Order: sequence, then C-alpha cells, then structure tokens
Amino acid sequence: MIVIVDERELVQEGFHSLFDREGVATASFGSNEFGEWVTTVADEDLKSVRAFLIGDCSNGAVSPRKIRDRTGAPVIALSEHHSLENTLMLFESGVDDVIRKPVHIREILARISAIRRRVQEEHEHIEVGSMKIFLDGREPEIDGQSLPLPRRERRILEYLASNRGRRVTKSQVFNAIYGIFDDEVEENVVESHISKLRKKLRERLGFDPIDSKRFLGYRLVV
Repeated sequence: MIVIVDERELVQEGFHSLFDREGVATASFGSNEFGEWVTTVADEDLKSVRAFLIGDCSNGAVSPRKIRDRTGAPVIALSEHHSLENTLMLFESGVDDVIRKPVHIREILARISAIRRRVQEEHEHIEVGSMKIFLDGREPEIDGQSLPLPRRERRILEYLASNRGRRVTKSQVFNAIYGIFDDEVEENVVESHISKLRKKLRERLGFDPIDSKRFLGYRLVV
C-alpha cells in the first residue's frame, strides 16, 4: 500500500485511480488528518505501507522525520515547483527523494523500488527453491519459465516472498494488497486469491509452497 498526502481531493483521487491500474493499493489523507494518523496507527498497519508520497501540504504540517520515527518506508516528495531552492529544502526536511511533476506513475513505482533496495538491501528478485519472484511487477518464474498471474495473486506472492520464513495473517495480506481503508472489499477475498494462487503453483511445482494455519495465517515455505 502507498500512502498519499495532499490537501486536494482531486489529486488524491487521481493517484488512487492511476495506482489502482497498476494493482497497487493506496490510502490518502489531508495533512492535518495524516499527522494524527501516522502517530497513532498500529505498527501492524504501518508494515503494510510501501511508501509515503507527500504532495501539496501546509508548511510544516507533514514531518518526514516523524514518519521515520514510526517506519522505514520511503518518504517521497512530489514537487510542482521546479527550483533548486525548493528541492534542497525538501531534502533538508528529511525526504528520501524529490520527484518533479508531472511524472508517470511507473516512474514513481520504480523510484520506490530503488529506494527500498538501497535502504533494506533488497534484491530485484527473491529465489525460493525453483521460483524466482520479482519485486518490480514482472511475472514470477519457475525453472526459468514465466508464470502469468493476475495482478492481485502476483502481489500476494511478492508479499509472501518479501516475508519469507515468517507467517503473515490474512489481515496483513489484505492490507498490503487492498489498503487498510478499503471498505468496499471483504477481507475474505484474500482466501479466494490465495486458493487460486496455490493451485497454479502446485500445478507447476508439483507441491504446495504456501503453508497455511487457521487463525495464524500464511507462510511461503523456504
């Protein structure tokens, strides 16, 4: 999930639509409500956030350093003022990157992936047995052959791979894929997605690589 902070509802809705086309969940806030949310939200919910995008906000209303106190997710400023002074000011405030608008949504995702690789020392892919699972939206590979997956199933596999060796709950998977504020989708949809994903993986691998335990969640077998 990507969190967008901007005072303009039209901008929030625009980003939500664009990210949704890429299969990426979002949550959006005005600067005042975001300040309260980021200091009070549960740690488990913050783990679902891939990055924060900070747009047009009141001066000083959003502190990148306060975000950093809660999470290591990248903080990126979206700038409409193309000046060196403004860019330097944004970096001094503590953001990880400054992106000048207009910008294609895929460039934003690429920059987020690049920052996460540097900060978390992530690789561009994760190998689990004969599976190669990419973290940049590409289809996974099994024994060198691509495995086409619907975007939700692909994101679930990426999320499980990123947490390989650890068990994640159904709520954590849902929050990562759909966002913590999506009231239009039932959380149980995760079970359907994972059931379809397991069937496809089992057909190619000859076994089920996703271990599930009731009430405890899911784990990708390493």
